[in-house]
Amino acid sequence: MSSTQAHPPSSLEHGESDRSHSPIDEEKFEHDKPIEAAADAEAEMAPSKHEAVASPAAGLSLARTTSTVGPPPNGGTQAWLQVLGSWMLFFNTWGLLNTFGVYQTYYESGALFTANSSDIAWIGSVQSVMVLMVGALVGPFYDKGHFRWLLIIGSFFVVFGHMMLSLVSTLWQAILAQGFCVGIGAGMLFVPAVAIMPSYFTTKLGMAIGLAASGSSMGGIIYPIMFYKLIAEVGFGWAVRILGFTILATLMVPIFCMKMRIKPAKVRKMFDLTAFTDWPYMACILAVMIGFIGLYVGIFYYSFFGASTGYTNASMSFYLVPILNAGSVLGRTLPNILADKIGPINVIAPGGIMVGIVLLSNLAVHNLAGIIVSVLFFGFFSGIFIALPPVLFVQLTADKSKVGTRIGMGFAMVGFGVLAGGPGGGGILQRRGDAPADLDWKGTWTFGGVCAIVAGLGFVALRFWRVGAKLMVKV
Repeated sequence: MSSTQAHPPSSLEHGESDRSHSPIDEEKFEHDKPIEAAADAEAEMAPSKHEAVASPAAGLSLARTTSTVGPPPNGGTQAWLQVLGSWMLFFNTWGLLNTFGVYQTYYESGALFTANSSDIAWIGSVQSVMVLMVGALVGPFYDKGHFRWLLIIGSFFVVFGHMMLSLVSTLWQAILAQGFCVGIGAGMLFVPAVAIMPSYFTTKLGMAIGLAASGSSMGGIIYPIMFYKLIAEVGFGWAVRILGFTILATLMVPIFCMKMRIKPAKVRKMFDLTAFTDWPYMACILAVMIGFIGLYVGIFYYSFFGASTGYTNASMSFYLVPILNAGSVLGRTLPNILADKIGPINVIAPGGIMVGIVLLSNLAVHNLAGIIVSVLFFGFFSGIFIALPPVLFVQLTADKSKVGTRIGMGFAMVGFGVLAGGPGGGGILQRRGDAPADLDWKGTWTFGGVCAIVAGLGFVALRFWRVGAKLMVKV
């Protein structure tokens, strides 16, 4: 999830109380960058002069003043080590999630166990949902100063999950190991990757988080290639173990280098019940949820599409996943730059429609060139569903003290779209049988494409709800 830039001054600065404002005032939102939105939610809870500060070594609280701790350094060896550590955390959380397409293709071969596409997709869907939901639940634990324990326990779950995955021989074992175990661990690591930054950076926060978040795209490129190359050399079991050892080695960096400077002044609430009566916010979540259905149809099935139709050879079908993730690098950067100029809803609405058009265009794909072009365009446009939802959650939250809670709740609810997209697409794909000639790719791409277009139209409706029929308005 994952590009950031420096954001403009806000009319609602941290610590100010909310003021009544017109719909046009609401267009001047506080954040234009996704991960930064979550990070600044942490910054809002920075301590006052005599708050407690977390001890990085033991996770204990010591009474200190901010004059003792000092302002964020905005540079220096220790601060940039936090960026390196966060890069490794993104590399081993969203980078791993972006790899599942190659696992889906391998599991479809039947070399490890026999299952239909819908059942196999539950593995990746559970994994993604665990990251989203656990990430929302562990926020209060970070606020209490348990930063080090989140890193250690999360790292253990991710590595242990891979070691157990190397031993599986049935679908349910893969769901437990790769879906639940790896997903829970990744969810515990994602929050520290974002939350640590505001205590080390202010003026360079956008650049720091942008560099760290690039680890997710790099993980989505490197891990699929490693997996494919190692399977041919050492088989599935040792391929997954080597990935596990690689994860262990890279996660040692954040465990030993990252330190919590300041303990937040207060523990955030896990739930905000007023969110359920905030209709623009709930409409946004519904649109994002529907968009995630189309998003995960593409993420899970592009690789298998090439392999099962014969449009790509076995090798190229695996490389479609890193190609998709390479395309998403720009897709998570450029839309946010544009959103800075014209507003996030003005970007995500046409972007969602374009995702649907790209998925529907697969109905006309019949060769290698066509599928590569489709994968690149999908990677680019699908980045908007990763990059912009947090920005929208911030914009639609009037009380900025609740931003962290609203982002966590939003993604937890959006996770249900992941469950509908992966298994739902697989159920449509194999509704006539699992032989290559029986696979219903037309129905699968139609399902994903229509959902993405409906999501885009939902954002169009949300735009009209907020500002009416005015065209040249930033919203």
